[in-house]
Amino acid sequence: MEHKYLQCAVEAALEAGRQILTIYNDPGADFGIEKKADHSPLTLADKKSHETILSFLSRTPYPVLSEEGRNIPYAERKEWPLLWIVDPLDGTKEFIKRNGEFTVNIALVKEGVPVMGVIYIPVQKQLYFAAEGLGAWRVTDITEFAGSLEELMATARKLPVETDRERFVVVASRSHLSPETATYIEDIRKQHASVELISVGSSLKICRVAEGEADLYPRFAPTMEWDTAAGHAIACAAGYEMYRAEDGEPLCYNKEELLNPWFIVKKKR
Repeated sequence: MEHKYLQCAVEAALEAGRQILTIYNDPGADFGIEKKADHSPLTLADKKSHETILSFLSRTPYPVLSEEGRNIPYAERKEWPLLWIVDPLDGTKEFIKRNGEFTVNIALVKEGVPVMGVIYIPVQKQLYFAAEGLGAWRVTDITEFAGSLEELMATARKLPVETDRERFVVVASRSHLSPETATYIEDIRKQHASVELISVGSSLKICRVAEGEADLYPRFAPTMEWDTAAGHAIACAAGYEMYRAEDGEPLCYNKEELLNPWFIVKKKR
């Protein structure tokens, strides 16, 4: 896969993050909150980020499936061997709460498999990116970038990062901890002498595993493909996998039904 597309995705995520922050940091902004058909919130920042990302990805030859884009029939999508899957603002509830735990997610998917991923955390100015054959990387204190991918990697930390912690760490959703997930975590506590539970929002949960800060992320609650595709690519490049809870097979993408099954992020078998 040509790395120029990864550079394009990085630039798109950074600019989308900047656009989001102009709204987030405006003390007079009401966020323009609306309710979507599934009753989840939609803000002006979601829309602005979507428009920004499309302006960048339109320079590539691949179509875009975005949470805030038009409803594309499966009959059309199934003919796409390569496509971008985008969540312009993952963690809209966290955005509205102003806790900073929201991200921009951009993934390139090939034949159902995420092969490239970018996640940007605008408030923390932290960037994660990965591609097949390139590994997974983390850059801190970044708001813009105009150099080459090689220059960006020179400032980055390869994932996972070695840690000397003794506790087994499980990461869970801040806003969507289901009873099933809670029960699973209790079972994990019985298997390890010391278990620490970390709660964060959006795709940050996948990033915590990919960077080695957590051992496991169980998700027994609804997510959509755009919620996980970018994190999945980053996790895989760092040596982890997103396994379906039902049968242990990896998640796949651009399905007819865009709702993900329950899954667990952990070290590759």
